[in-house]
Amino acid sequence: MISDRLSQANWRKSTITQANGSCVELATDGETWGAVRDSKQPDGGQLVFANSSFRAFIGVVKSNQVEA
Repeated sequence: MISDRLSQANWRKSTITQANGSCVELATDGETWGAVRDSKQPDGGQLVFANSSFRAFIGVVKSNQVEA
């Protein structure tokens, strides 16, 4: 079950963190899924993506193509 895997996932905090501690954490199993959560509320829920969508999401973020 994905919720079991998320609870045991190795979450990594973003390298870009705001002074107030606002940032996101990422986790992935490297094969089937990737997830994002709020680092201040780790039990508050996660956004889970299929691996191909997660890779596309990360690619857009890294390329700074996100529009505000």
